[in-house]
Amino acid sequence: MRNSGVTYLFDPLCGWCYGATPMLDKLMAGGVRVELLATGLFSGAGARPMDEGFAAHAWANDQRIERLTGQPFTQAYQRNVLNVRGTLRDSHTATLAISAAGLEDPGRRLTALKAIQRARYVDGRDIVTAGGVAEVLSAAGMADAGELLAAPTERLLTAHRELVGRGRALFQRLHANGVPSLAVIRNEAPRLIGSNALFGSFDNLVAHIAAA
Repeated sequence: MRNSGVTYLFDPLCGWCYGATPMLDKLMAGGVRVELLATGLFSGAGARPMDEGFAAHAWANDQRIERLTGQPFTQAYQRNVLNVRGTLRDSHTATLAISAAGLEDPGRRLTALKAIQRARYVDGRDIVTAGGVAEVLSAAGMADAGELLAAPTERLLTAHRELVGRGRALFQRLHANGVPSLAVIRNEAPRLIGSNALFGSFDNLVAHIAAA
């Protein structure tokens, strides 16, 4: 597996993506190159109000993810995120923050994603507003990305559009049903790895990647 590579399609407000994060760590520890591409699935037209119905649906789903992966979804998250009305589930700012973190070093995208996920699902913190996400990045040792998020440069905005555009294009080309999605790209031909493989055994995931 060493020196092989995969592309990981995600959205920072996706609970299943949070559940899959430990498997990404295992892949990278095993020498697999993982490129992160956001799809913008829950931004723009994909954003929606955090109403009572959605909150109940999300919490039930999150409990299933926790049982399957061991990733914690806390009461602080339920109280301070799901149960706060008048807010949106909108991943635009968090996604832009990940682009900002990786502008000079793409390897920091995963670090930023994990910090944002923990802030939301464990600490119950705001990751929808620029100020809230900038605080998360600063606490994770990426104050430079937080400052860039507060005053985005044209370079950042261009890079962000290009990254999300690539993510959306690959998502559509794979005919993926949602995120997280994992792809192996060989000879410019992407092959979709079923998302279920991210929530089974590590050996099974490795076998799927090797066979793709």
